[in-house]
Amino acid sequence: MDLREKYLHSYWLTKVASFSAILLWNILHFLVTIWYWVNDGVHILESYLITYGLFQKYKSLDPSKVRYLAIVVESEEAHQISEVIELLHWIADIGVKHVCLYDMEGVLKESQETIIAECNARPWKVLNIHGVETAEALLKPSQLNLEFVSLTDGKEGVVEAANLLFLKYKDGGDKPKFTEPILDEALRLVGCSGPDPDLLLIYGPARCHLGFPAWRMRYTEIVHMGYLKSKKYGSLIKAIYRFTTIRQNYGT
Repeated sequence: MDLREKYLHSYWLTKVASFSAILLWNILHFLVTIWYWVNDGVHILESYLITYGLFQKYKSLDPSKVRYLAIVVESEEAHQISEVIELLHWIADIGVKHVCLYDMEGVLKESQETIIAECNARPWKVLNIHGVETAEALLKPSQLNLEFVSLTDGKEGVVEAANLLFLKYKDGGDKPKFTEPILDEALRLVGCSGPDPDLLLIYGPARCHLGFPAWRMRYTEIVHMGYLKSKKYGSLIKAIYRFTTIRQNYGT
């Protein structure tokens, strides 16, 4: 085999290998796309069946097990206030009383007066004096207790709590051991404490908590719910129901 034949042989082998790789990639991409379509279709169908009460087990949902629910919304989607209000109406219908609304840029906080009025809710700062349980008696049936949080609350809260601890212990002889109760108390004194959510639902493309205060997620169950505009009542019920049926181990 001369040099020219070797070159042509190598050239066609490269072409065949490249074509095979592209073909394999397209087949895999097609199969994955079909799987996602089928999976989404199943979820949509299941959501509608749950909404219309065709699954008996979801009728036994006990919303009292979700003492505090956090809703994290991607900031671009947080501008869809009507969608947020509809979601809160669903949550109230299910029976969850205490809800924290969070987005990074504070869009929901800026619209809190509108949201509270449209949902006939009470602001958390009015009721949260001694904790969640004391607020329960002040709420009417199906009335929500709403807290609004943004990324700046977390950052500023940490800075203010650190400054408070520094001023408190700077003149002490021994270096203090900053235990969890001490840090919790410092955050409470600067107004950045609050209860740990039992369940955190994320609406948006990102599968992360988007900066929700980390010290309030020690035992929180996190569920990604997809885009806010694609929310479904049945999916909300399913997420809350699943949480009420799991057993959380807190260690010893």
